[in-house]
Amino acid sequence: MASPADLERIRGTLDTSQIKHWRSIITLVVFILTNINVLFPFTFPIYVPRVILSALFKTLESLRITARKNDSRSKGNSTFVRVTMPMNFVTTPLIANLFLLAILAIGRTEVHDGIIGANNIAPYDIMLFFVSLAYIAISIDASGLIRYMAYRVLKSGGDAGYRLYLSLYAFFFVLTAGIGNDPIILSGTPFLAYMTRVSANIAHPRAWIFAQFAVANIASAILVSSNPTNLVIAGAFSIKFINYSANIVVPTVVTGVLLFPALLYIVFRDQSLIPKRIEMHQLSEEEQERKPVNPNIPEAITETGGDNAEDPPEKVLPLNEIMNPYLDKVGATVAASILAVTLITLLVVNAVTQNGHAIHAFWVTTPAAVVTFCFDLVWGWMNRHESRKIASERRTDNAMVSPTATTDEEKIAEGQITSPRTNEPASQPVSHQEQPRTLSTIIAARWNLFHITFPTAATVLTHLPLALIPFAFCMFILVQALVTKGWVPVFAYGWDAWVNKTGTVGAIGGMGFISVILCNFAGTNIGTAILLSRVVQSWQDIHTLNNIPISNRTFWATVYSMVLGVNYGAFSVAFSASLAGLLWRDILQRKFIYVRSRDFVRYNLPIIAITMVVGCSVLIGQVYIVRDDSRYDA
Repeated sequence: MASPADLERIRGTLDTSQIKHWRSIITLVVFILTNINVLFPFTFPIYVPRVILSALFKTLESLRITARKNDSRSKGNSTFVRVTMPMNFVTTPLIANLFLLAILAIGRTEVHDGIIGANNIAPYDIMLFFVSLAYIAISIDASGLIRYMAYRVLKSGGDAGYRLYLSLYAFFFVLTAGIGNDPIILSGTPFLAYMTRVSANIAHPRAWIFAQFAVANIASAILVSSNPTNLVIAGAFSIKFINYSANIVVPTVVTGVLLFPALLYIVFRDQSLIPKRIEMHQLSEEEQERKPVNPNIPEAITETGGDNAEDPPEKVLPLNEIMNPYLDKVGATVAASILAVTLITLLVVNAVTQNGHAIHAFWVTTPAAVVTFCFDLVWGWMNRHESRKIASERRTDNAMVSPTATTDEEKIAEGQITSPRTNEPASQPVSHQEQPRTLSTIIAARWNLFHITFPTAATVLTHLPLALIPFAFCMFILVQALVTKGWVPVFAYGWDAWVNKTGTVGAIGGMGFISVILCNFAGTNIGTAILLSRVVQSWQDIHTLNNIPISNRTFWATVYSMVLGVNYGAFSVAFSASLAGLLWRDILQRKFIYVRSRDFVRYNLPIIAITMVVGCSVLIGQVYIVRDDSRYDA
């Protein structure tokens, strides 16, 4: 039973009368517009007086921060210069929060609760946990382990197309369950792009890349540590990590098992997509015997900016790096061991900790990430001579290549890959024009030297999902604004009415449907997890205030159907349904594979329909077997 003080507090949080106030209305409008913009990012022009821009450039040049700009925008006689302002998932939520602060729609309470936390949701804990664990997982990826393991799976599959498709499907599922979806997207996507390229009879890569994207987001539901959405939900409802996995593993695994034949025989049944026999190009004996080189090591550049490094390592993956992949055995062993110890420690600590003595997850993951980072630095320093030699050789090789490259002039359709870029040897080395030594060139050269000396650490730092941090904090604050302005209680009353009419089955179906839809329209699946967790918490408060219990069966059915929805919702309607989707699209574009928005919907709709029907059906059976109608007590 709640105390009188608690009941008074709950009564205040469930007050919906203030939604008629103009600040509450503006808050809801800003929240909706922000999420629409995350779904459809754009840029708009800002016209800056030329005199201001010129003065800025001259100041930077006189202070030797940057060199003289040969920018066409600074030429001409017009009074203003056109500058583009991006409006995307990073800038828009921040601008929305600043606007709400300016009109006093939000204040210290919303900002505090959106960063420090409230109602068992601690954003700073979630983000520190996620980023530190991401460093370890991406370090494993940078060591070449994932690519090497994928190569071994490729070899084991042989030329049997169906067997290879199953092998890669199972491989990505198991690996995602252990280390999360981001490393699989980072490494697995380019691997599949080039694997389909080196195959002579795979017409389009769509069957392989869509299956990988789906399975990466299905398997990410199994462990709390595999996806930040899981962290939000587990924290919001004080779920032990081991209990979370025990309740979600069966629906997830059954979904993965039943989805495979559906992909093979229904969604991608065309023989040109998954041939029964795959014809693979082969390396020459000389290339097979050649020692693989660390692809994380960039070309050396100078502090004058006279030399330009080639594309980042992840953009370059020729045939020999697929069929003869690089593997840092020591780095992979150390990083994988640290990750295993970290996950086991998390499960043990979380299982033995009582609710009254909370142990923050980042207390475990942050020291582990620091140890991994220190090892990457030490190991890089021990191998610095070899790394610097490779960087110098690449610079020499690139200097002998003509900058004028030719490409096949062919129409690029969705799912097709352009012919690889070919370079003709130049008759003489290319001379680069020397630029004055400035702060920007010094920083670029020093970073390049750091990247060469510590290739793994630099690569991981480059790939860390740091853009997620301001996005998540801003979304937490916006959702907290909906709470304090009375909108979340309104949604909670609507949810309560739905559950009262439809029962446990309706709770599973309704929450599964809503969570998938909102992933596309509520600031990705992270924003959806935040919003729906607050709604369910308010739903609990409604029943506490009215002294009407929620059954264990219905409550946990609601929570775990939300878990399925926010994970599976990543492959539904829009790329922006998850940050992994945006990353997946960008990687494919760098590999000259262009997935159109309508094709993303076209191929994902049957996949999301199958997975949600299967997952929710299994969850219904599970909650009726293992849960009862006794009173749920938080």
